[in-house]
Amino acid sequence: MDRKISSSKAKREAKRLASGKKPKKERTSKKSATIAEKSEAEIINDLSNLDLQKDKHGLSDRVTTGVLDSLETSRDIKLSSISLLFHGKVLISDSNLELNFGRRYGLLGANGCGKSTFLKSIAAREFPIPEFIDIYLLNQPAIASDFSALDYVINEAKLELKRLEDLLEHTLINDGPESPILDDLYERIDDLDPSTFQSRASVILIGLGFNSKTILKKTKDMSGGWKMRVALAKALFVQPTLLLLDDPTAHLDLEACVWLEEYLKKFNKILILVSHSQDFLNGVCTNIIDMKLNKLSTFTGNYDTFVKTKNELDTNQMKQYYKQQDEINHIKKFIASAGTYSNLVRQAKSRQKILDKMEADGLIQPVTQDKIFSFKFPEIEKLPPPVLSFDNISFSYSGNAEDNLFKNLSFGVDMDSRIALVGPNGVGKSTLLKLMTGKLQPQSGRISKHTHLKIGVYSQHSADQLDLSKNPLEFVRDKFSNISQDFQYWRQQLGRFGLTGEGQTSIMATLSEGQRSRVVFALLALESPNILLLDEPTNGLDIPTIDSLAEAINSYNGGVCVVSHDFRLLNKIAKDIFVIEHKTATKWEGSILDYKKKLAKNIVL
Repeated sequence: MDRKISSSKAKREAKRLASGKKPKKERTSKKSATIAEKSEAEIINDLSNLDLQKDKHGLSDRVTTGVLDSLETSRDIKLSSISLLFHGKVLISDSNLELNFGRRYGLLGANGCGKSTFLKSIAAREFPIPEFIDIYLLNQPAIASDFSALDYVINEAKLELKRLEDLLEHTLINDGPESPILDDLYERIDDLDPSTFQSRASVILIGLGFNSKTILKKTKDMSGGWKMRVALAKALFVQPTLLLLDDPTAHLDLEACVWLEEYLKKFNKILILVSHSQDFLNGVCTNIIDMKLNKLSTFTGNYDTFVKTKNELDTNQMKQYYKQQDEINHIKKFIASAGTYSNLVRQAKSRQKILDKMEADGLIQPVTQDKIFSFKFPEIEKLPPPVLSFDNISFSYSGNAEDNLFKNLSFGVDMDSRIALVGPNGVGKSTLLKLMTGKLQPQSGRISKHTHLKIGVYSQHSADQLDLSKNPLEFVRDKFSNISQDFQYWRQQLGRFGLTGEGQTSIMATLSEGQRSRVVFALLALESPNILLLDEPTNGLDIPTIDSLAEAINSYNGGVCVVSHDFRLLNKIAKDIFVIEHKTATKWEGSILDYKKKLAKNIVL
């Protein structure tokens, strides 16, 4: 009923505008109030859009071309002759892109191939995307402000409603009531029902991990990860026509990942998603865009379907390639053996023309196999148990018992451990890892460590372990100068972990998160630890590298304790799963996929 009333109001307003009548005073005052509310956020949004287009010197660091082949009024986007250069490096060359309304696209590509740069170019409208199609790119956290998480999302919704109303008015005045984009605008305005702002925003924020207290926390008092959740909540609430999500699960726990997967399954506009979680891509995507060898190729289906289709295409291409090569070799042999006999010379010339035509039409190329870097951690000394154990420890950051994150916790990691720590954000998973390393000390109880124990740590934020002002070669050589000063030696060490070529000599601040992660894994291998503590090790890694990481963990002869939101990684490596909740660690009797099913049952959308 409410939707019908709202729609009828919009249509009455359309008739009023078409007839040239002035709006009522009540309507004008309502708009004035909205304008007064929006100033700061709108300015921030404008500046954010400029940042997408310019580097720190105020200059565009991308060069793009593209032709719009679809109608200016179509909700489907068809682009041809797409190219993208980044600081002179070709990322995309002469490709086509078709984005159909109602479809959800997973964007794949190796670390450093330019996926994030491509999304920024789309968001900055450097490709010819119709103006009426609103775009939102999630690649930066919410602005630090005095707004609570809830108010921040609601205020953004108010801004979006006003933008749509202004666009409706502009369209009616300039294009008339017959404009083909009006139906879409009416639908969008209907969907953004102000009477439901608070309830719907609350459902999204709680689904992303907020509770009754943190939902009222000011964004200026939040960590970067929680501000990213607020920004994601804003995008999901406003539901732009073209939503671009760059690794949205990177700051989420398993529970929030499951909620987001279920939510995005119902997203009915256009979604382009960069994710390194095969499980997540399978659950959300209806199509896959493969960014490889400077080309964009689109496939129907989720990630598993893409892999199957791609393997079939590659097999057929190689069959055609070998068949053509055999034909070419046969023709060349005939030409070489033709001699000087006139009839054979004529035949040789005829066959040479066949060869020339084949080359002019373009020869079938062999399939270029993806570089899959198979790395491993070195063999280390076996230590007898107990290697690392907690006996009835209690801990709180304040030191007060009423604030305990853990109470009377007993827990242990040995050389054959493959432990996954799961549970929502804020329950103490990362804190537990810091207690293991000794960065934090319990208020009571005892932590026992073997005297020869050496712990290797992968931080959730890889940049914390690196000097971003150096290139990887300089950094590892300086850090391990006692081993070698030879750059060629360090090139080999980094190359084992998939960091090659320009990636080794580029300043680390300019590298992708996945490339920096490879440097951290190289450091861990050089340190030869007995136990690995991995806090979100898959952030930024492409899918083949995540598979290599799983293989490296499984073949490692030390202990491993991991916190990760990647169900597929955990399914491959975890022998024991501990749920961190109620101030303790409880062993989960079942697989990680069973745990996912349990989380999915409790979801509220």
